[in-house]
Amino acid sequence: MRYFLTGHTGFKGSWYSLKLKLQGHEVFGYSLDPLENGLFVAGNIKSLLSQDTRADIRDASLLKSEIERVQPDVVVHMAAQPLVSTSYQHPNETFEINVGGTLNLLNACVNVTSLKAIAIITTDKVYQNTGDRRAFVESDALGVGDPYSTSKAMADLLAQSWMLNITKSPIGVFRAGNVIGGGDVSINRLIPDLVNAERANRAVLLRNPGAVRPWQHVLDCLAGYQNAIDWLIKSQQNVILNFGPDFKDYKSVEDVAKKYIEISGKGSVNISKDNSLREADFLTLNSSKARELLSWKDKLDFNESLLYTHNWYKAQAERLDMLEFSKEQIKSFELKELK
Repeated sequence: MRYFLTGHTGFKGSWYSLKLKLQGHEVFGYSLDPLENGLFVAGNIKSLLSQDTRADIRDASLLKSEIERVQPDVVVHMAAQPLVSTSYQHPNETFEINVGGTLNLLNACVNVTSLKAIAIITTDKVYQNTGDRRAFVESDALGVGDPYSTSKAMADLLAQSWMLNITKSPIGVFRAGNVIGGGDVSINRLIPDLVNAERANRAVLLRNPGAVRPWQHVLDCLAGYQNAIDWLIKSQQNVILNFGPDFKDYKSVEDVAKKYIEISGKGSVNISKDNSLREADFLTLNSSKARELLSWKDKLDFNESLLYTHNWYKAQAERLDMLEFSKEQIKSFELKELK
């Protein structure tokens, strides 16, 4: 099948492009330029693509013309301004990309007759967090928070409006948590911070050490997305789904940092006194609906997820062929039994 991916040069988009190619699909990408040293560049993902369009999701006319030209079977919308810290610095741009870009994508898909399914990727941060420390379910209210979270909640609601009233193709809205794995090089994210600290032989600075998040390996998350897209195509029904790990794998930022340091064999932790960036102390997802509907669950537990992640960066530091190494990680993952 023909997949049109926005944000294909990003962390999750690069892994998904590779995964789809290994499954025999055609991948048509639409995204900004990739960051250096991430999977897209390190693994030469561009060489696998049927199309690698570098463009802004805010360019509605170009996006529409590209989707109509490709005539994809599936559109997956991953393009976003994904960082809470950046959203405080550039709130207007965050809303333009995350809300306006999603609106452009949905409008571009309205009259594409080839489309069998549309997947809109949002986040666990769309929910209204009242501080009651329970895992969110899909029926919980969406809410207002930092600019990033608010913009993604608005994008989520846009998709829900279009699935009810406008778009003919079935839409899936997929909400995931803190996804980890090799090839992430974004600023102000825990795993890249740990990797950079390890390589520089310095302590990692933790901004919110006690914050609990639903940590999940990128391959488990993408397996959930793929199962859900297959379900959309087969059922031709709309769906909203959470994708997160088992409850036992909810961990704090400090838990993740200490386990990663244990795996790597070196490193230490410092705690930041800067509390200017406001983030929820407890944010987790209840993924029972996806598990029951799709017969999906994680293959990697918390420790295995961190081991897969560390091994990728270790291989990169040793200058191995990262395309082949990433393929082997996917193959190894696919051969694992469900937990």
